[in-house]
Amino acid sequence: MWLARRGVDVVGVDISPTAIAQARELAAASGVSDRSRFEVVDLDTGLPAGPPADVIVCHLFRDPRLYTPIIERLAPGGLLAIAVLSVVGAAPGRFRAAPGELTTAFGELQVIASGEGDGLAWLLGRRPGS
Repeated sequence: MWLARRGVDVVGVDISPTAIAQARELAAASGVSDRSRFEVVDLDTGLPAGPPADVIVCHLFRDPRLYTPIIERLAPGGLLAIAVLSVVGAAPGRFRAAPGELTTAFGELQVIASGEGDGLAWLLGRRPGS
């Protein structure tokens, strides 16, 4: 909603129909339904088709198979903000990133900031271009 309130066209995806229904309700209550679209999508099957994105926010969803498609979806100069569970400062687990995973996977982006610790890894990067 924060992005939509600032004039950005937003597409949100989640596997949960409940989460998508709540997002649609919040968009309507916030007066940004005209700038936001929400869809039930199973990202385990890949990114849905769509145009290049100026901003991609990925919060607590990790699938290394999507790292390259995410980079490819970013428009030149586009921003990626990603946060995933990490083994750094936490117990290992199937859904947790290895140390340095994000900075390696998104190395072709201009990394603005990144960090790891307390079971979380995050990165803010920009795709080179205009």
